[in-house]
Amino acid sequence: MRVTSIGDRAVCRITTEPIDAQELIDAVQTAADGAVCVFYGVVREDSRNKKVRFLEYDAYPEMAEKKMRQILDEVRHRWPEQRAAIVHRIGTLGIGEASVVIAVGSPHRGESFDACRYVIDRVKQEVPVWKKEVFTDGEEWVEGS
Repeated sequence: MRVTSIGDRAVCRITTEPIDAQELIDAVQTAADGAVCVFYGVVREDSRNKKVRFLEYDAYPEMAEKKMRQILDEVRHRWPEQRAAIVHRIGTLGIGEASVVIAVGSPHRGESFDACRYVIDRVKQEVPVWKKEVFTDGEEWVEGS
């Protein structure tokens, strides 16, 4: 499992392996923190009123990790006391499996929630990861938000 670190403040990677949320929590939590906010994005069984069988994620890993590092740099500048981590999974994922996990450690809960939401919104906007939804009656590539 390859981990990319930026100093002692950030971890990010694209992986084909299941994501261990505890690993991300351990990477961001310090004794000074009063909060660790985790976004755990999972594959759901219904999308746009269709029954999902599974999802397929693809990415340009080098560019995706570069964009994720840029997002983590943005977090460091906006919330200097935060430490954040992002892992996005690619490949075939079944219902209930995590596709993206983000963890943000912070002295206070409000900033942790704010930074975590900021990270997932930016990931969806900027990171070159593509999703194909495979339904019981067809399939469709979905554009990011």
